[in-house]
Amino acid sequence: MCYGYGPSRRSLLAAGLGLGAAAFAATSPAAGANPHHPGKGRHRIPPGQISMQLWTVRDDLAQNYDATLAYLAEIGYPRIEVALGYFGRTAKQLREFLDGLGIHATSSHDGISPDDAALETKIENALTLGQSYMVVPYLNSDSLDQWKAWAERMNVEALAARKAGLRYGYHNHAHEFTIDLGGGRTPWDVLTSELDPRLVHLEIDIYWAVTGGVDRGVRDPERFAIDVIRRAPQRVLQYHVKDRHLDGDMADLGTGTINFRRVFDAHTVKEYIVENDTPDVTPRQTSEVGYRYLRKLRY
Repeated sequence: MCYGYGPSRRSLLAAGLGLGAAAFAATSPAAGANPHHPGKGRHRIPPGQISMQLWTVRDDLAQNYDATLAYLAEIGYPRIEVALGYFGRTAKQLREFLDGLGIHATSSHDGISPDDAALETKIENALTLGQSYMVVPYLNSDSLDQWKAWAERMNVEALAARKAGLRYGYHNHAHEFTIDLGGGRTPWDVLTSELDPRLVHLEIDIYWAVTGGVDRGVRDPERFAIDVIRRAPQRVLQYHVKDRHLDGDMADLGTGTINFRRVFDAHTVKEYIVENDTPDVTPRQTSEVGYRYLRKLRY
């Protein structure tokens, strides 16, 4: 992957989903709370805070980048989270193209920069695109020292980003909650203790946080995810909103088991980013279903 995911997230999913359908259904109170129902609460997600993570539509992007972005605009997405580069455009050219569609690139997934020059370029590109956020999408190691070194470097990058007027974040998967670095300490323990909460925020992937709870065998995986959000010293400013089938596979929004009303009621964010690494039918249908679901949801 060209922006730092390492092994494909599809392969990670297949390799470690932990408990199966029966266990999740039996242990999660939300499983019986009809997560498909849009709800009747007083709150709803502001339309301008709904975004699409472009990893979801990567297959369509590879076929026709312009047409893919055009259908996201047609569906109604006001925002995207950039992934996989600019597909032959400079940041300035991409900004002009997106402006013409009425879409704003507010966030991006970028790996930790190899040096200060690369960091400067990353920040300059983000500013050119008009982003508010830049997010590290994936790190994985069994080494405590490696996680500490990554946290130290992210603090450095976050300070540079803050000076430029950008927010710098980290995006979780499930393994941060399950790898034992020694003495029961996990990567999540390291990150939340070492990342400067004044500089680094969290982009919580709800699917992966729930899956982390499933893999740990907790009684209520959704509560586990909510506790992850509430207990972190860092601010949670963005969500990846991704649903989960009973068999553990990813699902289009509103077709799986996760009760997003429960999560959103516990904590609201600045961006709700639709994602499904493995679209159920087509990337376009996943995009349409996800946007409609978030527009209708009440909590």
